[in-house]
Amino acid sequence: MSIRTYLEEHILVFDGAMGTYLADCHPGQGKDCELSNLSHPQWIQEIHEKYLAAGAVAIKTNTFLANAPLQGEENYEKIIRAAWQIAARAAEQAEGERFVFADVGPVLLEEEGALFQEYKKIVDVFLDCGAENFLFETMETKEALGEIAGYIKSKAPEAFFAVSFAASPEGYTRSGFLAKHLFWDLQDVAEIDAVGFNCISGPKHLLELVSGLDSARIRKYLTVMPNAGYPALLGSRMYYGKNSGYFGSVLAKLAQCGAQMVGGCCGTSPDDIAETVSQINRTAEQPGTFSMEQQKDGTGQKSGTISVEQQKGRTGQKSGTISVEQPGDRMAEKSGFFSSAGQGSDVAYAREGWDNPKNRFAEKLFAGRKAVVVELDPPLDPDIAFFMEGAARYQHAGVDAIDIADCPIAKARIDSSILACKVTRELGLTAIPHMTCRDRNRNATKALLLGLNVEGVNNVLTVTGDPVPTAARDEIKTVFSYNSAVLARHIRSLNEEVFGENPFMVSGALNINALQFEPQLAHARKKIENGVSVLFTQPVLSERGLKNLQRAREELPVKILGGVMPVVSHRNALFMNHEMAGIEVAEEIIRRYEGKDREEGEALAFRISADIISRIAEYVDGFYLITPFKRVDLILRIVEYLKDRGYIEK
Repeated sequence: MSIRTYLEEHILVFDGAMGTYLADCHPGQGKDCELSNLSHPQWIQEIHEKYLAAGAVAIKTNTFLANAPLQGEENYEKIIRAAWQIAARAAEQAEGERFVFADVGPVLLEEEGALFQEYKKIVDVFLDCGAENFLFETMETKEALGEIAGYIKSKAPEAFFAVSFAASPEGYTRSGFLAKHLFWDLQDVAEIDAVGFNCISGPKHLLELVSGLDSARIRKYLTVMPNAGYPALLGSRMYYGKNSGYFGSVLAKLAQCGAQMVGGCCGTSPDDIAETVSQINRTAEQPGTFSMEQQKDGTGQKSGTISVEQQKGRTGQKSGTISVEQPGDRMAEKSGFFSSAGQGSDVAYAREGWDNPKNRFAEKLFAGRKAVVVELDPPLDPDIAFFMEGAARYQHAGVDAIDIADCPIAKARIDSSILACKVTRELGLTAIPHMTCRDRNRNATKALLLGLNVEGVNNVLTVTGDPVPTAARDEIKTVFSYNSAVLARHIRSLNEEVFGENPFMVSGALNINALQFEPQLAHARKKIENGVSVLFTQPVLSERGLKNLQRAREELPVKILGGVMPVVSHRNALFMNHEMAGIEVAEEIIRRYEGKDREEGEALAFRISADIISRIAEYVDGFYLITPFKRVDLILRIVEYLKDRGYIEK
């Protein structure tokens, strides 16, 4: 069966990631992924077989970076031929219809105009191997794509050619092009059969991108292969959370939006593909809920069904549920979250007091009074009216400090330190800028601290920083010369040597949602040894989060601000739980938002947040409120609740 015939009646489900999954199966091998075709061919075949067993109908050769500039003229052809043999053998041994795609990644060249020749060398090897289907993925421009597609069709007229652009959450490629503009440009290239998006972004953001396309204008097959989500950095490795059920549900929605070719990119596994197949089939079995419109060569629309058989799949259920009542009401001990009522313990803090009279926030915190800090995200553009108005309203409400993130998710925003200076200078409100280790070396960090000190900013929150997405690393180089604990030690040394008149109080982050909390405690102790005086926790939205917070209270000699982040909708709950590293939302909370409109969701967000505050109050020295989606009014309601309940003075 030809692939075009298959696509007339089926969704073509691809495999998931090779590189990140190979690194999971064989730690330390991911960086030499393509070379494994030669050194460990059995590893690559086993991964192909796992994806096929999970229900994938199409698999990609392990050749994403198999090009001459990277692998050398003497190696790239050997790598491609070995990869083709491995994939073809795995597909041949599998039951049912299976397709092998020659996978080609971006080739980065300094010399302009040479890209077609580099693609041609790769394509010629694949054509000699017998390849009929080609996928050029993670592209950042359209350069040479129409030309190489035409070349392939001249050699193999029935060949199938697909292109996928790597789109950031904002919709841009790493070369600065709007991905949707490139998508529309290729609709007019006759030799190209399929166009779509992959990598950099998680499922939600690619769903948003696809949902915004005008389906009536699409003349090619639509392909979408998102990352598993957004990674966290553990040691020297990037780690993607397990969210197969969520991943599969979003890919089923992508199919409903017209995607005829779906699969996974970085961080995905056979479990993700199995769940994708299961949920697409489940959607297809519900009358009236699925309609695949296909426009091919301008001949009109065809309706299609999905007949991919699910061969394997499991949905991982999280342990621990939540049942939150009205603010102030105590919950019956029933379903886990907050059912154990422990007592806060007296601990010896890193500093019993604070000897800098210029630091009002530190003075209050170490005087034993609960403090309130609110996080407000810096803007993506120079318009700071909303940010400054929000900060002023928080100040008027009596919050003690405003917390400003430093380019979260490695996405450029207005610099947190510059905003902190403006807030301090114009409002007189304490500002706590985040300071990451991702974008600055030690010299740049010292220079920045000197400037902050001159402007009267004397609080910082040190964090290692979110890693740059895999596909953007060739353009955006991270620093990571040291981690947050070492950065804290560096600032402590500067306090002693340079900032004696106005030392910085250093805060750090504590992930109380970690599956394994012992390493988090060990890292927190190292931070405290290096001069961290306050720990800001991740939001508490699960039983695990509460229990780990209780343990942190007992074991860490430091001030703790408990994280509170209102969940405002069912979609928001799913996104937080599956695509925000370090956050866990209990399944019962997620269920409570089902069917709620905006007003109902916000009312529920207040009730849940207020109840969480009442239950963590005895374990914390203050509260760290995180503003969701610019909803300043919601946070102000929570601040008033804190005052009314006596957690902070009016």
